Amino acid sequence: MQPIEIAAFYHFARLPDSAALREPLAKLTCSLGIKGIILLAPEGINGTVGGSPEAMAAFHPRLREITGLTAIEHKTSFADEMPFLRMKVRLKEEIVTIGDASVDPTERVGAYVEPWDWNALIADPEVLVIDTRNDFEVRIGSFQGAVDPHTKTFGDFPAYVRNNLDPGRHRKVAMFCTGGIRCEKATSLMLREGFEEVYHLKGGVLKYLEEIPAEESLWQGACFVFDKRVAVGHGLSVEDYQLCHGCLSPLNAEERRSPEYEEGVSCPYCAPMLTEAQKASSRERQRQVVLAEKRGGVHLGPVGGAAMQDEARASPTKLGEVASRSEVGGVVVR
Repeated sequence: MQPIEIAAFYHFARLPDSAALREPLAKLTCSLGIKGIILLAPEGINGTVGGSPEAMAAFHPRLREITGLTAIEHKTSFADEMPFLRMKVRLKEEIVTIGDASVDPTERVGAYVEPWDWNALIADPEVLVIDTRNDFEVRIGSFQGAVDPHTKTFGDFPAYVRNNLDPGRHRKVAMFCTGGIRCEKATSLMLREGFEEVYHLKGGVLKYLEEIPAEESLWQGACFVFDKRVAVGHGLSVEDYQLCHGCLSPLNAEERRSPEYEEGVSCPYCAPMLTEAQKASSRERQRQVVLAEKRGGVHLGPVGGAAMQDEARASPTKLGEVASRSEVGGVVVR
C-alpha cells in the first residue's frame, strides 16, 4: 500500500487579499485528491494536508505559485492511511490565535536555534526554557527542565508572560512548540514585552525528533501531533496513544485501562464532567462508527464528530476550544 505523505507548513506574510486565495487553493487540492486543512488570514497561511507522494509533489510548487509566497517551507512525514476525512480551506483572523493584534511576527521574532544547537542552549543554567504548547500536549512529553505554563489555549500565553515572567530576572529565554508557528508569535510577544535574549527551536519539536538521535536527545515522552497518529517519538515513530472522543485528550495504554475510559465516549480527564445525556449521545455515535467500519465505510458524524477531530488534528491553537465542546471548522499546525 502506498504511504500517505503529510505536509505541515506555515508562513507569516502580509496577505490583504487572503480571501481571494481560498477558491484556487480549494480547486487545487480537490484536483489532486489532497485532504486536510489550510488556514488563510491577512497575516499569512498555515496548513496541514496529506495525499499521495505524486499529488504532494505537484501541490507544493502550485501552492507557492498561487499564493506568491515563494519562501514557504514545509515539514514532511508519512502515515499508513489518510489522516483527514475531507479538505477545508478556511478564512480566519489569525493563522495561529494568540488574541493580541499587536503581536506581529513579520516585524520581529526571536533568534532561531537549529536542532543540533538546542541541547547546548537549554543546558545553560541561565536560560529559562518554556514550553509554549497547551497543557494536554505538555502532559505526554516535553524537554527536560522546561517550564509548563499550564495554558488551555495559546490565547492564555500573553497573560502567563505578564503574570509570571520578568525581563529583569529572565534575561535569556528559550521557547519551543510542535512545529515552530506558535513560537513565532510567542517570541515576538516576548521581545515586545522587553525581554532581550529570546530564542526558539527552528522547526519545533518535530524537527528535533526527526534529526536528533534518541541517545543524544533531551526530549522525554511523546509529542502530540494533529492527525490520526496522535503522538510520535524519536525518528517520528508512532507512539501508542489514542484520542478520547469526549475531550480529545491523548491517552496512553495505561489511561485506556482506567474504569472511566469508554471508547468513543469518555476518559479519566472528562468522565466526571460529562452528563449522562452527553455520554448517551457519544455511545450512539460510537455505535454508528462501528457499524460504518463493518460496512467498509467511514462515519463522518454529526457536529463535533469528524469535523471536530479534523480541526483538532490540524490546529494546536484550537484544540483547547474544541475539547471544551465547541464546534469548529478548520485550521492547522505546528
